[in-house]
Amino acid sequence: MNPAQTGGPSVDLNADMGESFGRYRLDDVELLETVTSASIACGFHAGDPVTMREAVTAALQHGVVIGAHPAYPDLAGFGRRDMALAPNEIEAIVVYQVGALQGVCASVGARLRYVKPHGALYNRAARDAAAAEAIVRAIGSVDRSLALLGLAGSAMINAAEKLGVRAVNEVFVDRAYRRDGSLLPRSETGAVLTDVDAVAERALRMVTTGSVEAVDGSVLQVRAESLCTHGDGVHAAEMVRAVRRRLEERGVAVAPFVNS
Repeated sequence: MNPAQTGGPSVDLNADMGESFGRYRLDDVELLETVTSASIACGFHAGDPVTMREAVTAALQHGVVIGAHPAYPDLAGFGRRDMALAPNEIEAIVVYQVGALQGVCASVGARLRYVKPHGALYNRAARDAAAAEAIVRAIGSVDRSLALLGLAGSAMINAAEKLGVRAVNEVFVDRAYRRDGSLLPRSETGAVLTDVDAVAERALRMVTTGSVEAVDGSVLQVRAESLCTHGDGVHAAEMVRAVRRRLEERGVAVAPFVNS
């Protein structure tokens, strides 16, 4: 019997997808056989109209919940470089990208259900209340039924709760954490975790104990409603399968946080 039906633990498993652009191609469709939610690039850090439509169509065919993955306008840097945009500019670029993916969804009979900022924009909004509120205002102005997927316990979650948008707490199974609950920057050694078995065990601990070990050895308390894995990782598909297998072996149901 599904643990979720008996009151047991349940968690969403998401991956960033649709991050091909032009002749640069990522084969991430295999992930759709395992994940329950897909955060799809909207053209600013990766993706283009054709890729967006292909990703949405594939997610729809697999019954995977679709989310928008808006970013800074930074194709050259894959959205991983911070930009000094004012809150009103952040709000505008998020409206633009969410609206674009929502239109793509409508064109193939799919439904957009959530928004998860990408890269440097995500990291800024995790600590910067003004940026976080700009993102939440953008979401609410496009469609108040959309949820915000954000770093557990961050300024994004606080902003969504303050402004009346559903907040979903996300944790990262393949990224290192600092003592303050932020992610260790990718520029630092050890920021990205690649040991498949260790990541699977870490994911299980996050869900069942609500904790994760930071790089300095301290233990952080986290609320894990959705687990993030990265579709552009070297062992992405293998890692996602291992995480899901470990969770289900220990009685944790893997299910989306919202219906598709």
